[in-house]
Amino acid sequence: MLPLILENLCFSAGEREIIRSISCEITAGTRTIILGPNGAGKSVLMRLCHGLLTPTSGRVTWQEADAARRARAQAMVFQRPIVLRRSVLANVLYALKLAGVAAGERRPRAENVLDAVGMSALADRPARVLSGGEQQRLALARAWALRPEVLFLDEPTANLDPAATRNIEAIIGAIHDSGAKIMMTTHSLGQARRLGDEILFLNAGRLVEQASVDEFFRQPRTPEAAAFLHGELP
Repeated sequence: MLPLILENLCFSAGEREIIRSISCEITAGTRTIILGPNGAGKSVLMRLCHGLLTPTSGRVTWQEADAARRARAQAMVFQRPIVLRRSVLANVLYALKLAGVAAGERRPRAENVLDAVGMSALADRPARVLSGGEQQRLALARAWALRPEVLFLDEPTANLDPAATRNIEAIIGAIHDSGAKIMMTTHSLGQARRLGDEILFLNAGRLVEQASVDEFFRQPRTPEAAAFLHGELP
């Protein structure tokens, strides 16, 4: 699948330019954090990478040329988790069915991933009655069960309390350790430090910096990044 290459990527909605000529290469292995203030274009950039949006101009190019193969090798979890009106276990089983996983393999895989995220005891509970943190854990479990090569996460801990946030971050770490490439948006500096290896820093739709986490936080190369780190960038 990787590297993922963005070439002069632009996206506009009406007359508003949201993504402005972004070019970069995203490689395997590292956890890539798309960081920036609210309205920087982080979520839109992720949707362009995942194929949910079509660029106004420019290109998104994966190493894998086969479109069906690319689709099967990616998954995305949104800020507000989408859960189906069925049990926790059935949510995961349905995703595996849609992905074409063999019938005999679905239940063992679903049960294993629910155990990995600490939700085995909730397997028969209706998903719609779960707390926000539990629903997000379910969304992560459902994505992880698909065994994606690349997992996109759009602010997965937004509006969660500290305990739920710690749980989600631990699961993200486990998914990374299992071999998946993590690409994640956040505006939280602490979370970027904890979970990231590489930073893509966006502001006003532009890619301002691409650097390792250590470099970005120790010595940002641009005034915009420095202002953001000091809480001075609107």
